[in-house]
Amino acid sequence: MKTIRIALLLCLMLIFASVLCSCGSEDDGEVKRDYPTKTLNVYNWGEYISDEDDEECGLFDVNSAFEEFFNKNLADDYGFYVKVNYSTYATNEDMYAKITNSAVAYDIVIPSDYMIQKMINAGLLMPLDYSKLSNYRNINEDFKGLYYDPEDIYSVPYTYGMLGIIYNSEFVDEEDIAEESWSLLWNEKYKGKILQFNNPRDAFGTAMYWKDLDINSNDPTVWNQALELLKKQKPLLQGYVNDEIFNKMKGASAYIAPYFAGDFLTMAAENEDLNLYYPKEGTNYFVDAMCIPTTSKNPDIAHEYINYMISVEAATANALYIGYASPNKAVTDSDYYKEMLSYNYDTEYVSAWDVLYGKSKDEANASYSHNPAYMDYYRDENVDIQSHVNSLWESLKTENSTELWIHITSISIVVGVLSFASYDIYIKKKRSKDYRMRDKAKKQQK
Repeated sequence: MKTIRIALLLCLMLIFASVLCSCGSEDDGEVKRDYPTKTLNVYNWGEYISDEDDEECGLFDVNSAFEEFFNKNLADDYGFYVKVNYSTYATNEDMYAKITNSAVAYDIVIPSDYMIQKMINAGLLMPLDYSKLSNYRNINEDFKGLYYDPEDIYSVPYTYGMLGIIYNSEFVDEEDIAEESWSLLWNEKYKGKILQFNNPRDAFGTAMYWKDLDINSNDPTVWNQALELLKKQKPLLQGYVNDEIFNKMKGASAYIAPYFAGDFLTMAAENEDLNLYYPKEGTNYFVDAMCIPTTSKNPDIAHEYINYMISVEAATANALYIGYASPNKAVTDSDYYKEMLSYNYDTEYVSAWDVLYGKSKDEANASYSHNPAYMDYYRDENVDIQSHVNSLWESLKTENSTELWIHITSISIVVGVLSFASYDIYIKKKRSKDYRMRDKAKKQQK
C-alpha cells in the first residue's frame, strides 16, 4: 500500500513538473518562457526617436514598446527575447567611421541619403528581405526609387525634411522677406545678426542655390564662384553654427539663419516671433532611412525592428517627437497625427502642417534648374572635388583670422613701445625735476 502511494505521488510530481515545463512561469498574467535574450544594437542620430511616455502629446518609448511587442508576440517563433541597445551619433561621418572601425556590430543604422549611397558603394549595407516588411506598404510611393537607392534594395525611409530660412519677424522687415530669396542671408542691413551653417555641404549650398550654380558640379571653378559669395557674406555673419542655432534664434540674439524645417518647429514653439520660408530659387532636402549593416549579427531581428518602426503607431510617435516630415502615408493620412502635430507645434503664426507638408520637395525645388539634392557630389569617384571643396571651406574659415591676429599683435606691440617710450620720458622728466629741486635746496642751505 505504501509503495502504491509513493508511486502515485511520484506520478503527480512528474505531471506537475511537466505542466511547469510546458507553460513556464506566470508574471502578471503573462507566460514567461525560459528563453535567452539577444541584444539588438541600434545606432541613430541624437534626439531622433520617441523615447518618452507622454500620452497627452502622442508619444511613447518606441524602443521599450518594440521589446514588449517582440517578447510577447514573436519570442516563441524565434526562441529568444530581445533587448535594444540604443546609441547615438552626431554626424553621418561619425557614424560611418564607427561602422567601419568599431568592434561593435550594429544591427540598425539610420543614415542620410548621400551617406546611404556611399555605404552601398562601399559594400557596408545588407540587402533587405521585403517579405519580412509587411508594413512597407505604408511608405509613400514618392519616397521609393530615390537616387541613393534607386531599386529600394538597402533602405526604408524613416523621415525627411527641407532646408528653409528662419527669420525673426519682430526684427526683420517685411519688404526684405517679400521675395522669399536666399539673398536675405547677404542683406547688409542685418550685419552681425545672420547665422550660417558650420559645414561646407550646407553652407556652399545656400550660395549655389541662390545663384543657380550646380551643387553636383565636378568643375572646381563652379565651387570657386560659390566661395566668393561666401567670402562676401562672412563679414555680415554673427557666426558659423550648428546646434548653437537653437539658443541664438530662440533667444533673438540672431535674427536670420538657414536651417531645417523640423528644427524650426522646435524653435518656434518657444519663440512665436520666428517664421520660415522655402527660398524661391530652390532648396536642398534630405531623406534619412533605416538600413542593416553587413556586419549585423541579428538581421532577422533587425527586419522585425524596421517593420515595427514603420507601423502607424511607432511611426506616428517618432514623427511627432522628431518634428520632421514623415514619408509614411499611414501617418500623414491620420487625423490623430494632424491633431497631435497641431497640438505640439502650432503657434499663432505658424501651422506645422503647412511648414512640413505645404510644399512637396518637387515644388520647393521648382525653379532650380539643376538636381535639387546632392545626388552625385558624394560619389566615390568625386573624391577630388570633395577634397577641393573641403580645402575651400578651410580657407574661408581661416581667412582674415590670421591677418586679424597679426593686426592685433602689431597694434599691441606699437602700443607697448609707445607706452614704454612715454613712461621713459615721464621718468626722465621726473628725475630731472627732482634733481633741479635738490640742487635748489642745496643752494638755499648755503
